[in-house]
Amino acid sequence: MADTSYVATSVSEPEPITARGPTPRIEDHGLIGDMRTAALVTKDGSIDWLCLPNFDSDACFASLLGRPNNGRWTIAPTVPVRETSRRYRRNTLILETDFVTERGAIRLIDFMPPGRGREHSQVCRLVRCIKGAVPVRSDISPRLAFGRAVPRVMPVDSATTLFAGPDALYLRGGPSPGSPSLVAEFVLSVGDEVSYSLSYGRSYEEPSRAEDVAAAERTTEQFWTRWCSTLHAPGPYQDMVIRSLITLKACIYEPTGGIVAAPTTSLPETPGGVRNWDYRFCWLRDGALSLRSLIFAGLREEAQAFFEWMLRAIAGDPAQLQIMYGIRGERRLSEVELDWLDGYEGARPVRVGNAAFDQRQLDVYGEVAMVLYEASQHFDAHRPEAVRALINIGRHMAQVWQLPDRGIWEMRGPERSFTASKVAAWTAVDRTIRYCEEHGLNEPVDDLRQTRREIFDEVCRQGFNSDRNTFTQYYGGTGLDASLLFIPLSGFLPASDARVVGTVAAIERELLREGLLLRFTPEAEVDGLSGEEGVFLACSFWLAGVYQMMGREDDARRIFERAASTRNDLGLLAEEYDPQTQRQLGNFPQAFSHFALVNAAFALAEDKPMVHG
Repeated sequence: MADTSYVATSVSEPEPITARGPTPRIEDHGLIGDMRTAALVTKDGSIDWLCLPNFDSDACFASLLGRPNNGRWTIAPTVPVRETSRRYRRNTLILETDFVTERGAIRLIDFMPPGRGREHSQVCRLVRCIKGAVPVRSDISPRLAFGRAVPRVMPVDSATTLFAGPDALYLRGGPSPGSPSLVAEFVLSVGDEVSYSLSYGRSYEEPSRAEDVAAAERTTEQFWTRWCSTLHAPGPYQDMVIRSLITLKACIYEPTGGIVAAPTTSLPETPGGVRNWDYRFCWLRDGALSLRSLIFAGLREEAQAFFEWMLRAIAGDPAQLQIMYGIRGERRLSEVELDWLDGYEGARPVRVGNAAFDQRQLDVYGEVAMVLYEASQHFDAHRPEAVRALINIGRHMAQVWQLPDRGIWEMRGPERSFTASKVAAWTAVDRTIRYCEEHGLNEPVDDLRQTRREIFDEVCRQGFNSDRNTFTQYYGGTGLDASLLFIPLSGFLPASDARVVGTVAAIERELLREGLLLRFTPEAEVDGLSGEEGVFLACSFWLAGVYQMMGREDDARRIFERAASTRNDLGLLAEEYDPQTQRQLGNFPQAFSHFALVNAAFALAEDKPMVHG
């Protein structure tokens, strides 16, 4: 095979990169990861998003949020492609993409070896010819610091080193011996294979050691196959649940057990709009959903790890509890805008960090209380610090439940008395009482019982609009919110209660769009932002669970299958979906959506109840 490429010894300006066609849709991406970080790979063989060394690190490939010269790595035929197909190798996170051309066919294999015991992350790419003889081009152009820093490039032994500041990347492999070229063109015939690896290191430390890519492929396949063999998944939806659980496993930051909401930032909820947020952090809100999903699926180790992460993150004064933390439990997640990135399809600003970390959201107390209570039902979580954390949360809520907040959706408008937040406050007090009673703790709870009754009475009085026969988004309002589904899901009221039935009917009338559910109707005076948004996939799965609780099994399966049908060809879900354009919206893949799918699938299979606690 011929190699017509070169190695640059230094780079002072970005090298010209041929612009590709239209921006790939969000759902056109596949995920690879190693439980430390993750990359997105397009259908045309381009890695256009990768943060190294961790989920919350700066991106070295950021063309997803900008232009090709903000960093990407493309491997693809240089002749026209007639057909492209892709799949995950069964029960793994190894992505295989086949390109069929007039001259033959190649298979591109992308994966990241699991991180356990590995010093730094590594991206592995293999290209194999499976028919004919195909000319191929590999073009790698990392841009460190979120697409801004052009690295210096130097050959070192058998690696090509790219570094800027503290960060270094080591490229190995390629069609020729020695340090690989950043741009290589070569021809593969049947049976030929070319492999690359890209690993991370610190520029001031010794380079990471070389690894055999073929051996790493075998090890990665064995890891995922062995892990999947331990899963419990409901029969009717087994394949989609297993794929969701693999995706969720990939969103776990293994060193701490924290679970990122998504491995991306600033993928828009409104096409071309400003609803662009950094989701590379751990929301306590996801805790109640995640813990149940993991336990149901038999993943006790992952459930325990998340529980331990949460206990460390929330340690201290309950008044300082945040809605979200960093992957190691960091509390300060300051938000900045990256003005050198154009944004996905022009959606600006591009944000890093998330200012919502210091919002007051009462719902988080209810969610943490549910995690603490739920953990006690399934594994040994009776340690003094866990018990004290639950009691402190319940007592703190008894003091502050009447305060307004930003609501479950992190509204950037004025604080209000959101109905779902008050239900969450009730839940925090309720789970504290129940835990103390069930475990015979010497903890007086008469005052908490009184508070629980006061919250219940106020919600039923001020959160329910008798003229409309529905609970409303906030006290005194008339709008609806899918978070009201937590009224039956939390056990605040049974699904058979006439007020719940009326609320579900109102939600169906006003928030359903082509069989899927909006989380609310956006209003600038409420959420402080402009623009519409798509249907919220997790909410659609919640409604499936509520339907099941109401005995509306056909409706439950209908909306579940409708929501599940929005998965891409690899089984991945974003946060939202636009039924009109049939496109996924928001950060991708979204843990919240996949957790909700798993829980609803178990509920519909009647393996587990949907109600939390």
